[in-house]
Amino acid sequence: MNLPNKLTVLRIILIPVFMIFAFPYPESLPLFSNAEWFLNCKAIVAFTVFVLASITDYLDGYIARKNNLVTDFGKFLDPIADKLLVTACLLSLAFISEAYVWATMIILIREFVVTGMRLIAAGKGVVIAAGKLGKWKTATQMVALSVLLFAPILPDGVFYDIVFFLGNVTMAVSVVLTIVSGIEYIYKNRSLLESK
Repeated sequence: MNLPNKLTVLRIILIPVFMIFAFPYPESLPLFSNAEWFLNCKAIVAFTVFVLASITDYLDGYIARKNNLVTDFGKFLDPIADKLLVTACLLSLAFISEAYVWATMIILIREFVVTGMRLIAAGKGVVIAAGKLGKWKTATQMVALSVLLFAPILPDGVFYDIVFFLGNVTMAVSVVLTIVSGIEYIYKNRSLLESK
């Protein structure tokens, strides 16, 4: 397994670590729900782990392209790792606002459609790499989610409001890119859906 693929696997390993600190816990679990040390560091650790995982997304692609280490395994696993990370973060944010539930559903619908088309392509011996719009979509999602995870670390005030607003604006842009890139993906690969 080459370095880019190892970074992709590392991103997948970081997802449950992120979930431990990002997701709320029921009061029936006193170890987590009432532990002051845990509550104090929760937001900071969740933000840090998410940013580290997002950096591996950039690094694995950069190293693979620069050193000609692109593999079918990487083309397959990298988008799955991205989807799992983004979905985990969106689900954690869904507890904060109903707006994120809508964003989550739009993003998940697009990802299920794209994954379905990738499975059809795989059945025909074709591996489809992510397109430019898809990469921009993922990048804006990572930035938006990083900003929204950073906001709760800040004390209430003007700076918090500005950061939270910027996070929501970036999230709106990522949702638009999700829809547009999904339509582009279906159109470019429509031949996969045609019966012979």
